[in-house]
Amino acid sequence: MGKARLEAFSDGVIAIIITIMVLEMKVPHGDRLTTLAPLWPVFASYVLSFIYLGIYWNNHHHMLHTVRSVTGSILWANLHLLFWLSLIPFATGWMGENHFASAPAALYGGVLLMAAMAYWILQQRIIAAQGKDSLLRQAIGTDWKGRLSPLLYALAIALAGWAHWASIALYVLVALLWLVPDRRIERVLQHGEP
Repeated sequence: MGKARLEAFSDGVIAIIITIMVLEMKVPHGDRLTTLAPLWPVFASYVLSFIYLGIYWNNHHHMLHTVRSVTGSILWANLHLLFWLSLIPFATGWMGENHFASAPAALYGGVLLMAAMAYWILQQRIIAAQGKDSLLRQAIGTDWKGRLSPLLYALAIALAGWAHWASIALYVLVALLWLVPDRRIERVLQHGEP
């Protein structure tokens, strides 16, 4: 099977997830800027989640450029990733509505941790399908960001019970780590070097 259908489906699901998130933001009653002030946690959680979904969409796009053909295990691993990404609007809404409280912050981190694990599983399924000399394997190298992110999510979840703002800071830190453009896959595809 070619990868175009997988890409189109994944792009559509991520676009729907973003749409659901923005539709969850309720319009305040009133015409003054002060009526927006109570919505800052909802808006801040939306921005953070939008950035995360953008990071996943971007990296997913680059990763699929290395795929020659799609196997059944790649399809299931991709669905597994999309499942966890589809829970981001719920976790985002709960966290924003409750001003980044401990339990919602921990749940948000749990969803991010599971999405990171699902992304890793998809990555491994692609590498297995493409063989030991796969372009993706060459490109990811030691994958320090991919290894560090789940550890930071786990730490943030553990901190959420007594230092929920530290949890939020760690989620922002991981997002900032991934916002720096990762050119590994582009380099391998263009020049054949990791």
